[in-house]
Formats: sequence, C-alpha cells, structure tokens
Amino acid sequence: MAAVTSPESSQQARVYFQTPTGSTEEAEIPVRKAGRVTVKYDRKELRKRLNLDEWIIDQLTDLYDCEEEAIPELEIDVDELLDMENDADRAAHVKDLLVDCYKPTEEFVAELLDRIRGMQKLSTPQKK
Repeated sequence: MAAVTSPESSQQARVYFQTPTGSTEEAEIPVRKAGRVTVKYDRKELRKRLNLDEWIIDQLTDLYDCEEEAIPELEIDVDELLDMENDADRAAHVKDLLVDCYKPTEEFVAELLDRIRGMQKLSTPQKK
C-alpha cells in the first residue's frame, strides 16, 4: 500500500511503501550458515602467513619507495618458494621478481628466506 503526502507539507510529493503485515519476503529466503574456512587449516600457520604478507608489503613499499597501491604488479608466492629445492633457487627467483627495483634487494631476500624457513604450504589437508 502506498501513501502520498500532500503538496502542502513539502515541495515535492513523496511516496512511501508499506509492506502488508503477515507476508514478509525475508521468511521465504533460506538462511545460510557462515562457513568456517579456517577450520580446514592450522590457525597459527594462517596467522604466520598473514604476518608474512603484511611484512612483504611493508618491505616492498620501502624498496620501491612508493605507496602500497603503486607497487609494481609482482607476486611473491610463498608456496611456490617452499616447493623449490634450496635457498639459492628461492633467492634467484625472488631477485628475478625484483629486477625493476633500483634499491639493493639482498637484505630483503635474505630476511624473506629466513622468515619462510620452517613454514608449511597452505595446501588443503587430507580428511581424516
């Protein structure tokens, strides 16, 4: 049901819609439960990964001397680094990604390799 206000109360006419009582559309929509993605993974490992991602972003903003949004598009995939055989391969891969950086990257690479040492890949765990 719609109600129109009189032109005397305002300059423009306004229309208000009222839903009839007893028939709400919300009751017809099935309610979905919130998923728990983090249950599949170790929360401590996720926290470590988040902290590492934040650290990488901070370091890249310093290396490229710019804001986060202006960092050149590059992806440092931690799981890909963990798949590599040794630290020399990992260091070479990261240095290849940072080829456009004009500042020295050796300290960043060494610290990154130190931080990922002992981390686990975030692969989907097997069901028990």
